[in-house]
Amino acid sequence: MGSAAKKSPVAGGWLFKEEPNHYSYKDLEKDGSAVWDGVANPVARKNLRNVRVGDRVLYYHTGEERAIVGEMLVLEGPGPDPASDDPKSVVVKVQAVRAWPNPVTLQQIKQDAAFAGWDLLRMSRLSVLAVSADQWKRLEKMAGL
Repeated sequence: MGSAAKKSPVAGGWLFKEEPNHYSYKDLEKDGSAVWDGVANPVARKNLRNVRVGDRVLYYHTGEERAIVGEMLVLEGPGPDPASDDPKSVVVKVQAVRAWPNPVTLQQIKQDAAFAGWDLLRMSRLSVLAVSADQWKRLEKMAGL
């Protein structure tokens, strides 16, 4: 997996979703960094292919929690998944940056007009999606940052 020199197509960053029972933000903090893999949805894979080294990523816990709980930084990728036989499978390497002092819940996001039309609300099954710079700032404010 080599570093990508191209500039990221998003000004704010990304949001990656994960089931906390599978791999939580606390797990990432403990590990320091991890390879983000297992993305199967074609749109999510396309988004993951657009992620660049240095991009900021929000960590969203799915399942019962449904909240943004932390921030990550992309260290490597995107590149092919060496553990997969699927030639379309793609991975990036991320590191923990910080847990958010106040997780921002899906309910809070739904109640804020600033997020109307955002893919998180429009395409609830999408596991990798773009976050605009304005959305990022608003989310940080909601988290108490």
